[in-house]
Amino acid sequence: MVLTMAIAQVGAIPPITTSMLVVFGIVLLTLILFVTELLPIDVTAILVMVLLMFLKPWTQVSVSEGISGFSNTATVAVLAMLILSTGISKTGLVQIIGRKMADFAGNNPTKQLIATIGVTGPVSGFINNTPVVAILVPVISDLAHEGNTSPSKLLIPLSYASMFGGMLTLIGTSTNLLASSVSDRLIGRSFSMFTFTGLGVIVLVTGSVYLMTIGHRLIPERVPAREDYIEEYDLQGYVFEVIVRDESAIVGKTVQSAIDESQFDADIVQFIRDDEQFFEGIASKRIQPGDILTVRTDRETLDVLRKQEGLSLVGTQHSDSELEPDEGETQTLVEIVIQSGSSLLGETIATSSFRERYDASVLAFRSGGKTIRSRLNNIGLQVGDTLLVQAPKDSIDRLSRNPEFIVAHESESPDYRTEKIPWALGIIIGVVGLVGIPWEMLANITGVQVFAGVEFSIVQTALAGVVLMVVADVIKPGEIYEGVDWSVILLLAGVIPLGVALEQTGAANLLGSVVAATAGFLPLIGVLWVFYIATGLITSIISNNASVVLMIPVAIETAKDIGANPFAFVLAVTFAASTAFITPVGYQTNLFVYGPGGYKFTDYTRVGAPLQLLLSVVTVLGIAVIWGVGAPA
Repeated sequence: MVLTMAIAQVGAIPPITTSMLVVFGIVLLTLILFVTELLPIDVTAILVMVLLMFLKPWTQVSVSEGISGFSNTATVAVLAMLILSTGISKTGLVQIIGRKMADFAGNNPTKQLIATIGVTGPVSGFINNTPVVAILVPVISDLAHEGNTSPSKLLIPLSYASMFGGMLTLIGTSTNLLASSVSDRLIGRSFSMFTFTGLGVIVLVTGSVYLMTIGHRLIPERVPAREDYIEEYDLQGYVFEVIVRDESAIVGKTVQSAIDESQFDADIVQFIRDDEQFFEGIASKRIQPGDILTVRTDRETLDVLRKQEGLSLVGTQHSDSELEPDEGETQTLVEIVIQSGSSLLGETIATSSFRERYDASVLAFRSGGKTIRSRLNNIGLQVGDTLLVQAPKDSIDRLSRNPEFIVAHESESPDYRTEKIPWALGIIIGVVGLVGIPWEMLANITGVQVFAGVEFSIVQTALAGVVLMVVADVIKPGEIYEGVDWSVILLLAGVIPLGVALEQTGAANLLGSVVAATAGFLPLIGVLWVFYIATGLITSIISNNASVVLMIPVAIETAKDIGANPFAFVLAVTFAASTAFITPVGYQTNLFVYGPGGYKFTDYTRVGAPLQLLLSVVTVLGIAVIWGVGAPA
């Protein structure tokens, strides 16, 4: 009854048309595929694009509109900013700042937390926050272990602080750039470089205080302060040393063919012959009596192998130091995190030929909060999966330079272009400064009228910055492609036309009218808060960029229906989509720290839910005070 009266007060709900139902069907299919990941997210985005174009009579999306996402200013700007972020990372600037941070923090947990947040937040405002986290995961992990602190205590704050910092400027996150583009298309008002910096600072300070007072107490110590991967992954019963007896059936066989992997879940990680250890390129080596093999398998399978193949147990490995031989110290255990856009996504350890490609053996891995120690070769790899690998140090160094991975420890021999730091800093300052300078005001102050006609967009300056970085040799031409997360680009290109379909078919207007009914029993600021919460929840299960495309058109229609300020509603959706704390899948940076922190899915809810609620109040009140909720006169 109350809802009916509210609807009557706001206005009639438009009739549901076939076009709306078709678009709602595509939206529902998109959500299902995003949540279940039956298809990779970027493939889902392309599917959406294809459906919209093929169903043009109902979606009203032409071919040119269907592919418009590729030429959208947000997509191009994100592409350029990812390349610029790669250039910064190649100089080692962020890593150097991280080392200074470690020197400051020492063994003091409070200082470690302050340093983590204090560096990540501000830096994420000027470099895309996703690469910032990828760069800092190994820095923070090393800081924690060297300072006798559990990495779990610092890695969630690292991810959350990057989200706070992402809301300081237009370029802090791809979501801001996309929201600006959608807002410009629908209400003719985009974001300038520092449109919401004031509110972003409030969010950063509020969130930081929460993490340092309440949040860190809610974060469990999932990973031991002193790393012992064998104990952490509970591998005591999964890694063994065996000696090859004279009568062994595998004598004369190659390492690759010694164990029938179709019959046994086991593989040979390394072997020792005459006190000399062999690891790299061992697949073709023939086994001799007396060889000591390190085998990854479970105890039951090992017993079968011992009886069938003539092997004797030397000893069970109990710690990293025991697994890694003392002589030469050539082997290293390290965690690597699968990045978005990696060629390994959807592959298995077996089908990817992981060992042959990277000279590294996978001993175990974490996926979806579960630790997997057996049947490793048959499980598909996903974004955020963390693999525990054993490899020579030079192989680890190569992995650390591979854009497909985040290695959870800094390379001992990093190849940074530190001499290019001044160039990189100057280019970034130019990219940001040219957009942020109020040229009209400068013309009035100086009297130089040529400034009055000057106007730069982030697309212009970012693309110019890319060219300058290549010319200045900050980044090599081939590294341009390595530094781009193409899954993000395809996602943006795919979901942007979905927003067009929502708008052109009237589906957004229909949803807006329904939500506007809440204005019958809620004040305008209450409806604004509802949109913030709704966007935050949606972002927690699908992509933040997808939630912006879906929610902004509805928010704008709702604001128009209830006589509110559409721009205020755009800001609420943008902030909520960029601060997704309550699940590891809502934001890519959460996935990056999931494995190295040893977290469970519920850890994010425990720490993030109170933070999400706190920032919903702070952000909505900030929007109301700074921009106003009521429709501008």
